[in-house]
Amino acid sequence: MSIMLIIVLLLVLAAEFVNGWTDAPNAIATVVSTRVLSPRNAILMATLLNIVGALAGTAVAETIGTGIVEASVINLQTVAAAMFAIVIWSSLAAHYGIPTSESHALVAGLAGAGLATAGPHVLLWSGWQKVLIGLVLSSFLGFGSALIIAKAVQIFLANSSPIKSRRLFARLQILSAAFMAFNHGLNDGQKFIGVFALALTLAGIFPGFHIPVWVILICALTMGIGTSFGGRKIIHKMGIKMVHLESWQGFSAETAASLTILGASHFGIPLSTTHSIGTAIMGVGAARRFSAVRWNVSQEIVMAWVLTFPICGTIAFLIALLLKLMF
Repeated sequence: MSIMLIIVLLLVLAAEFVNGWTDAPNAIATVVSTRVLSPRNAILMATLLNIVGALAGTAVAETIGTGIVEASVINLQTVAAAMFAIVIWSSLAAHYGIPTSESHALVAGLAGAGLATAGPHVLLWSGWQKVLIGLVLSSFLGFGSALIIAKAVQIFLANSSPIKSRRLFARLQILSAAFMAFNHGLNDGQKFIGVFALALTLAGIFPGFHIPVWVILICALTMGIGTSFGGRKIIHKMGIKMVHLESWQGFSAETAASLTILGASHFGIPLSTTHSIGTAIMGVGAARRFSAVRWNVSQEIVMAWVLTFPICGTIAFLIALLLKLMF
């Protein structure tokens, strides 16, 4: 293994660590904000189930590793530039408690670095079509399904005792939060597994793209360690500042987002779990009343999502150009 390959693999793991640190907290934001679980217990649960989720399939990893950029015209420096961009942007956003999308950072980084390395023909429509589908699913299906589930719960609770209802949904929300954490690993965790395998393929370690179990384990454990660091600012912004949530709303949001992510993962669609849970939280807030959502906070979060594509793409493009001149 060359020194360059080792550096690139470490950068991929750094990006996976940041993914666990800054993105995985979205999966437990609601269960912490409703005080169903303490931050410590929620983080522990998310850490374990993110690892399990990452071990549960490879469809999304294959999309990222083979469908976003043409592997035959890029090199290890391309991957390094993309990973640098993700770490820089996501760490900066985490410092200010802004929940960014590591999914969008990843595909934007690969695109920007790929364009600097090989030009426009490096982009593959097959994978980008799935990215666009994932963007629609996470933005609209997350909001709409959460709104419908929340309305159904409201009808179901109409004649129920408030105390009994809180107890019921406190238990149900633990299950929905666990389901959400699992699905985060199933989709988001796999993305960097795909990049790790891509780097090994570019270096000639693998004769063709494939994903062995040891690669999954290394990346899943790295993401789990990142998750254990918390991301408390992001949990506070998503679960408290944007909408004041009750346990039934947390259950509705997590269930809607989880089902969206699960369906996308089955078809190898890399979607943003941040978008999915974020729009779902907006949906359950709007189900009570439109003004229940603090739209100024939501606007700040959405702006960060929008900026991720151009900023990560530009950073990766510039770093890739620099590495191209150096090597």
